[in-house]
Amino acid sequence: MHSQHDDKRTVWYRSQYSGWMLAVGVVLAIALVTVAAFVDEYRTVSLILLTAAAAFLVTGGIKVTVSANGVTVASALAPFLRRKIKVDRIARAEARWTRPMEVGGWGYRWKPGMRAVSLREGDALWLELTRGTRFVVTVDDAETAADLVNHYLPPHSEAN
Repeated sequence: MHSQHDDKRTVWYRSQYSGWMLAVGVVLAIALVTVAAFVDEYRTVSLILLTAAAAFLVTGGIKVTVSANGVTVASALAPFLRRKIKVDRIARAEARWTRPMEVGGWGYRWKPGMRAVSLREGDALWLELTRGTRFVVTVDDAETAADLVNHYLPPHSEAN
């Protein structure tokens, strides 16, 4: 429970973009739509492959928010695509330099025990979740984000 003097809450917010992922998404989309429009025999496969272009576009830019409620990672281009991790599901947070191959590559990645949003090598927010899995997002100023997450954790989580 928070005291009545604890009514001010800090919110941390950053956007992160991968220029090459966005460029690949745009070029791929234009190429596939062009093929679908002019080549009848490849129309269906071209339209199906547009999902690959969409994947590059929706994961090529993200918005990361840390608040008293937890951590939210949303697509910058399709903000309804988001991952919310409530603070009571987080055991601890840390920031560290991360390479895409550590988390399975670029984009939204999943592998046993880990989910990640990786747009580049560099600063990353690593969340150790209470169920023993990890969530990682590459984002500038991850250390400030990790400090704020740890500040908002319930007292019993910090004892672990």
